[in-house]
Amino acid sequence: MINLKEHYFNKKVLITGGLGFIGSNIAHKLVEFNSKVTILDAQFALYGGNKSNLRGIENKVEFITGDIRNFRLMEKLIEDKDIIFNLGAQVSYIDSIDIPFEDMDINCKGSLIVLDSCRHRNPKARIVFPSSRMVLGKIKYSPVDENHPTEPLSIYGIHKLTGEKYHIAYNKTYGLNTVILRITNPYGIRQQMKHSKYSLVGWFLRQAMEAKTIKIFGDGNQLRDYIYVDDIVQGILCAGADNKKTCEIYNLGFGKSVKFRDMIEIVIDTVGQGKVEYVPWPADYEHIETGDFEISIEKAKKDWDWKPSIELIDGVRKMYKYYKKYQSLYW
Repeated sequence: MINLKEHYFNKKVLITGGLGFIGSNIAHKLVEFNSKVTILDAQFALYGGNKSNLRGIENKVEFITGDIRNFRLMEKLIEDKDIIFNLGAQVSYIDSIDIPFEDMDINCKGSLIVLDSCRHRNPKARIVFPSSRMVLGKIKYSPVDENHPTEPLSIYGIHKLTGEKYHIAYNKTYGLNTVILRITNPYGIRQQMKHSKYSLVGWFLRQAMEAKTIKIFGDGNQLRDYIYVDDIVQGILCAGADNKKTCEIYNLGFGKSVKFRDMIEIVIDTVGQGKVEYVPWPADYEHIETGDFEISIEKAKKDWDWKPSIELIDGVRKMYKYYKKYQSLYW
């Protein structure tokens, strides 16, 4: 595996959306590596931006309140950075249906401004773009590799795919050093817990902690690939460090799928309360349901010697311990 601590030592790193779930966890790890970390976040509460996520490293990072759609600001921030983790985004595929223009503005225009700022001010920076499994649409074959067709079913998926295309185009046209990651179903500490529109593992954990009934569509046998945030961060940092692999797409998942109902059982057993109710699928849900999902992570394993290690049961336990202690900061 790439020696991440050595690679990131003293590196200048920009994390857009750095108060969010994944961005803040990246920041904590980079502080351990003695990187010079700058965080940009617009602090939109709906999307997970939470200053509490910097607890413990507040004085070890530079934090700037701002929007990736601010061209002048982005040009200024990007100028001297070695690596840019481009996580600033609208993160809810459910909300994207109701706010398509806002989703497009943040997820398309925002990505384009980051890239064009790099083109003009810092064309040598490594740019890491975390995308989503939602770009795939209906699953055609399993396990899903990086060559799977992309036919997204949601506005969010369409705009994420557009972001991917921008990163590819700026590599091909201007030689920018870009890499794209397709993340499956992320969960873990420091994530959004106020609503169900981002991570169901987190939302179900909250419902169980409040002794509520968790409602599941269908029979709960649908397969999903859940990956804990520490494993995601490790993969993202590998992507940022591997300058030899440019304009590549990588899957980031656990590589082993779990039935929805089994995930729920793990959550309820861990918390020790809560119950499940199975309800019919909503009439229009089939239009955005992708079907069972199993992913291949062989490419990332081969190129980076990266392999996720945190099983779902252990990840849920880590989350429960964290949110029992810091519930007031996230509810």
